[in-house]
Amino acid sequence: MRDMFMDGWDWTASVAMLMLLMILLMLLVQYLQTNKAWRLLEHWHATTKERQQRLSWHAEENRELKSALRAEKAHVEQLQRKVEILQALLP
Repeated sequence: MRDMFMDGWDWTASVAMLMLLMILLMLLVQYLQTNKAWRLLEHWHATTKERQQRLSWHAEENRELKSALRAEKAHVEQLQRKVEILQALLP
C-alpha cells in the first residue's frame, strides 16, 4: 500500500513539475514579447524625437525664409516706386 502511495505521489509531483515548467515557459515567452515591444517603443521614441527636432529645424528655417521673402518683396516695391518716380521725371 505504501508503494502505491509513493507511486501516486511521484506521478502527482511529475505532473506538478511539468505544469510549473509550462508556466515558466509561458512567462519566458511573455518576457520575450514584452522585451520586443519595449525595444520597438524605444526605437519609436528615438525616431519621434529625431523627427520632432527636424520639424523644429524646418519650422525655424521656414520662419527665416518667410521673413527674407517679406524683406525682398518690400525691397522690390521700393525699387518699383523709384522706377515710377524716375519715369515720371523723364519727358
